Amino acid sequence: MLVNVKFFKEKFLISFFLLITTSLLANEKDQIIAQLNNLNSLEFTFDQMINEKTERGSCILEFPGKLKCNYFDDKEKELVINNKRLAITQKRYNKTYHYPISKSPFLSILYKDKLLEIVQSGELELTDKVVKLIYFGDNEITIFFNKKDLNLKGWEIKDQYNNNINFSLNIVAKNDVFKKGTFKVPEIN
Repeated sequence: MLVNVKFFKEKFLISFFLLITTSLLANEKDQIIAQLNNLNSLEFTFDQMINEKTERGSCILEFPGKLKCNYFDDKEKELVINNKRLAITQKRYNKTYHYPISKSPFLSILYKDKLLEIVQSGELELTDKVVKLIYFGDNEITIFFNKKDLNLKGWEIKDQYNNNINFSLNIVAKNDVFKKGTFKVPEIN
C-alpha cells in the first residue's frame, strides 16, 4: 500500500510540474503575441554577424514589410526594404544595388502576421535572460525575446545563399510614425 501511495505522489508531482511548466510557456507566448499585436513600428540599433563578419548600425522598421538601416561602416551603406523590394546603397561610392528577397526568411520578420505565426507555432525555450522561439517552416528561424520585458532581442536565420545570420538588436523606440518617403527604394543608377 505504501508503495502505491509513493508512486501516486511521484506521478502527481511530475504531472503537476509539467502542467505548471506548460502553462508558463503558454503564458509567455500569449504575452509576446499581445505585445506584437500592439506594435506598429520599431527603431533599434543592431549588431549583425554574417558567417564571421560583424556589422553594426541602426534601423527603423514599420509593419508591414518596411525597413531602413544605416550601417556604421566606411562605405556608408544604407539598406531599404519596401515590401518585397530591396536596395542597398553605398553612399560613399554613389552606387545602388537591387536584390530579390521574395524567398528570404527575413521577410517573416518584416510582416507581423508571419511573425505572429512563428510565435504561435514555434517551439519555446526559456533561459535565464532570453525567451527563444524556434520555428521550422521553409527555413529554420530562431527568434529571441528579452525574458524580463519580452521585447524582441534578435534572430538567427540561414538566408537563401546559405549564410548564417545572427542579428541582435536593442530597441530605442516603439510605435513612432515615420514621414512619407522614408522607405522609398532608390532607383538603379
